[in-house]
Amino acid sequence: MNTGTDAPRATRSVAFIGLGVMGFPMAGHLQRAGHRVTVYNRTPAKAAQWVAKFGAASAPTPSSAARGADIVCACVGNDDDLRSVALEADGAFAGMRQGAIFVDHTTASAAVARELSAIATGRGLQFIDAPVSGGNLGATNGTLTVMCGGDSAAFEAVRPVISAYAKAVTLLGPSGAGQLTKMVNQIAIAGLLQGLSEAIAFGERAGLDLKKVLEVIGKGAAQSWQMDNRGPTMIDRRFDFGFAVDLMRKDLGLVLDEARRNGAQLPVTALVDQFYAELQADGGNRADTSSLIKRLRGNASN
Repeated sequence: MNTGTDAPRATRSVAFIGLGVMGFPMAGHLQRAGHRVTVYNRTPAKAAQWVAKFGAASAPTPSSAARGADIVCACVGNDDDLRSVALEADGAFAGMRQGAIFVDHTTASAAVARELSAIATGRGLQFIDAPVSGGNLGATNGTLTVMCGGDSAAFEAVRPVISAYAKAVTLLGPSGAGQLTKMVNQIAIAGLLQGLSEAIAFGERAGLDLKKVLEVIGKGAAQSWQMDNRGPTMIDRRFDFGFAVDLMRKDLGLVLDEARRNGAQLPVTALVDQFYAELQADGGNRADTSSLIKRLRGNASN
């Protein structure tokens, strides 16, 4: 989160499209930072709820929200949702002024980032793909990590605005590089969670005091954010935190599609994706991704 005090941060006119568990607090941080915010959400009641909490305004369509904005941010579900809010007749691109910048926080494919960037350029607009990591807690606390792809000048223009809800905002390369970096992030998390699940399940079978075990090994080479934050909740059989299985499967689908395209070998990621499919089949769609451990416990109270 940007906390510099040398000068007041310049305020911008910003539209925010998509007020889900991530977008709702992210847009709120923009309003609290002093930006002039207009929001759009497919469900108008959610937009009304946001306005009641944060003030500012809502709009009935993405194009009307984007009209006159310097920056348009979006955080929606997938490639199709993104194309819809950007490209349809009442989409954001139709309302954006020349030179305005579209910042996409959706976790989507690198292909759609490149596609929308090319369309934006053809219309005199600019596009930054900017997926995030940190989950709903990071969005609420304004401590997200944002991975960006696009033009460096456009990136520098939006970086101070994005910093309202981020602790790190980094340009990784041209269009698509942000989405590819998010894929690297999800590959690492999938493997970490499976390893942590196996470690805890093994320790339970061995009769160890797992909270004490994690406290000890968390001071060594095994330490990770997942161990620190999800290890204790996994031990307590609590799976209502953070990122849902359905969302992880969507992200791993993007990863595996890209791997087929570029030839990367991802045997562990592919296996963990199938483990998540098993959890979905058992009705665990909305459980936290750390619920991987349920497969290994083998009982009704897992």
